[in-house]
Amino acid sequence: MHELSIAQSVVDSVCERAAGRPVHTVRVRIGLLTAVVADSMHFCFDLVTEGTAAEGALLEIEQPPGAGHCRACDTDFTMTDLVLLCPCGSADVDITSGRELQIISMKVG
Repeated sequence: MHELSIAQSVVDSVCERAAGRPVHTVRVRIGLLTAVVADSMHFCFDLVTEGTAAEGALLEIEQPPGAGHCRACDTDFTMTDLVLLCPCGSADVDITSGRELQIISMKVG
């Protein structure tokens, strides 16, 4: 479950920036093509925040879809799953977004 290590990294970064102040909300952007399951991420986040400045914090997850560019038909298209095929059927695809993993913001008190 890679969500556990991702959640741990997010909490480590947030707590470091919070400098001892309590963290109330953490907003992250996790692209759909990262294969992170939002429910698992919430569960793991709750586990790893125990005993930290982020304990009890709300995790908000944005999951934008992926986007690709087909080199065969020169088309840009949206990708909603991990099947990396253009609607034309070609697998000659550049992924242009959907692999983001960013902490967008946090609210501290």
